[in-house]
Amino acid sequence: QVQIVESGGGLVQPGGSLRLSCAASGSTLDNYAVGWFRQAPGKDRERVACITRGENYPYIVDAVKGRFSIYRDGAKGMVYLHMRSLKLEDTGVYYCAAGYGCYDAPVNYWGEGAQVTVSS
Repeated sequence: QVQIVESGGGLVQPGGSLRLSCAASGSTLDNYAVGWFRQAPGKDRERVACITRGENYPYIVDAVKGRFSIYRDGAKGMVYLHMRSLKLEDTGVYYCAAGYGCYDAPVNYWGEGAQVTVSS
């Protein structure tokens, strides 16, 4: 079992930037594909980014492509989601999840979520 912990959420103004961190408590994410999901108020949870194992290929959904990036720090065993040019509609709870694949395998471990609020 892997305990996923997100951090770095908070309040940011439109156009600002924020970096979310994902870690496996007492462990490492290096052996997992890691995805970021978000859920806006009243909406379904959606995947926004994922990074594969080994090749570290980043998937970014069209809605945030060009603004969000996902990357891995293998030395720390962590994965980050960097968000820039944030918009009001980016507000939501952001979840980190780990599994054996980005789209070819189910998610095995979920974090509790981190609130990101974009507001002026």
